[in-house]
Amino acid sequence: MSSYKLTEQTVLAALGHVEEPDLKRDIVSLGMVNNIVLGVDSVRFTVVLTTPACPLKELIRQRCEAAIHEHIGPEVTVQIDMTANVTSTRDSAPLLPGVKNIIAVASGKGGVGKSTVTANLAIALHKSGAKVGIIDADIYGPSIPVMFGAEDMQPQIVQIDGQNRLQPIQQFGIKLMSIGFLVPPDQAMLWRGPVASRALQQFFSDTEWGELDYLLIDLPPGTGDIHLSLVQTVPVTGAIIVTTPQKVAIADAIKGLTMFRQPQINVPVLGIVENMAYFTPAELPDHQYFIFGSGGAQQLSERFDVPLLGQIPLVQSIREAGDEGKPAIVSGEPIAAEAFRGAAESLARRVAIRNATQDQTKRVEFTRV
Repeated sequence: MSSYKLTEQTVLAALGHVEEPDLKRDIVSLGMVNNIVLGVDSVRFTVVLTTPACPLKELIRQRCEAAIHEHIGPEVTVQIDMTANVTSTRDSAPLLPGVKNIIAVASGKGGVGKSTVTANLAIALHKSGAKVGIIDADIYGPSIPVMFGAEDMQPQIVQIDGQNRLQPIQQFGIKLMSIGFLVPPDQAMLWRGPVASRALQQFFSDTEWGELDYLLIDLPPGTGDIHLSLVQTVPVTGAIIVTTPQKVAIADAIKGLTMFRQPQINVPVLGIVENMAYFTPAELPDHQYFIFGSGGAQQLSERFDVPLLGQIPLVQSIREAGDEGKPAIVSGEPIAAEAFRGAAESLARRVAIRNATQDQTKRVEFTRV
């Protein structure tokens, strides 16, 4: 043994040399270490990560063990329990009080696979251990019921504190709410913007969401009434932009990105997901064909200093899975699953950094832009 004694204080002192890779502070001052249990030449403790989807989990574990051996003694047996407590800046929120993070998923144009990305990111986050929900905010063209195989389901109504509340549909571990659950699938929604916006607001105020780590809002294409209604109703943790690589999609993605960055809106843009980044045929999994061009999202990322969260391949099984009501990551298709898992980990990482380094997003007070 070294000259150090094995006490709770020396353990904390040793772990004070371990830096959280993203937040650039030591894990002790961040409050990430607890439940220290000492034995004879042994120590066990818990490291509380900022998200269960943390891609750096093993790196942090290795650094903790190395710190104990270096600063206390190489003979010490180290047992580390890893858990997670998703961070939030939404303290005492009047709407959705149990929801830690509200994430807008937007695109400048339709047809880029935004709902497919939303569905698979949600399930990837859930598989990591997070509690996740989705609001399908595309009132005129809801896709989430089809993608989750839930077209024929209807939410139940329960009474809580004397008020009627909608219970979200649950599928594959995800809580879901969509106008598609409330109207016949073949009925066109002939609603003006304010009526559609009120429907979205009811998904927030009249639905019993319970405790969630992440609530993803699948927005309609473009920038319009629904987007403004969202930022006026609740403080949004951040937004992600979904695009495809070609120039016309990138041009519209820029509009979506800059909308969130307008001073009167000021919602942090967490990152970009490039969908259909390349085509990979099932029989040639190591081949990539750039049907829609390449580098578009990377250029967008560099121009606006926004992280590129992931590149999702154009794989036939992703489309088939969505049509069958079973998102690709559920079926375990390896190429798609790995891409969505990586994007979800990057998203969770950006949320944690955003919550540690930026102030709470304010609910927007304007009535017109």
